[in-house]
Amino acid sequence: MEAHAARRRAPRSVHVEDERRNVGVPERWVSMIAGGALLALGLARRSPLGAAAAAAGGLLLHRGATGHCRLYGALGIDTTERPEHVSVRHGIRVEHAVTIDRPRAELFRFWRQLENLPRFMRHLERVTMLEDGRSHWVARAPAGMTAEWDAVIINEVPDEMIAWRSLAGSEVDHAGSVHFEDAPAGRGAVVRVVMQFAVPGGRLGQGIARVMGEEPDQQIRDDLDRLKRTMEAGQVPAVGDRSRG
Repeated sequence: MEAHAARRRAPRSVHVEDERRNVGVPERWVSMIAGGALLALGLARRSPLGAAAAAAGGLLLHRGATGHCRLYGALGIDTTERPEHVSVRHGIRVEHAVTIDRPRAELFRFWRQLENLPRFMRHLERVTMLEDGRSHWVARAPAGMTAEWDAVIINEVPDEMIAWRSLAGSEVDHAGSVHFEDAPAGRGAVVRVVMQFAVPGGRLGQGIARVMGEEPDQQIRDDLDRLKRTMEAGQVPAVGDRSRG
């Protein structure tokens, strides 16, 4: 009798385990965005392809809302670890350089005032400088959302280099550095930026970012071009100026 009762209880315990949360918060966020976009696209297209897109969107919305993925459950995958357990080494690395016809020391001073960064980095809403080299960053995300994290300067050489990284537990795992070198023939300075960060949702998040025009590699290129134009013109735009040329 006891063995028979145990067999009857087994399916319920397996079901509970199958439905447990196994999708981390950043990935759930991406699933909600992608699901909403696919659902809207599918409903707008009255066709078999549209119906398939709407169905896929519904599944992604359910995945984001519940935090459960059946495929992850079958494969034994769990991405609900705390953000500080995500290694930046597994994210995206971007590196670009630009030559600006301004003195190296002037460019260093401008960048070191981190609150200046949103003036030419359009994906940033604001950066607030705190104490002990710490700062609070707010960035624009797809679908009109925002992402926030705290960072700290981990290395600094006056007029040569600034390096920073996000603090443990931040919403975004991010690290970066900017290097300043004299350009040949007295043509100002070379500004080289290296950024590395983990995109929410892994490769899925990267794909959604590219589709929605938030590709980080192109962002940094555009930001450095904008920095070059504004610094050489001597007219740095205000933080609130988001107009596109």
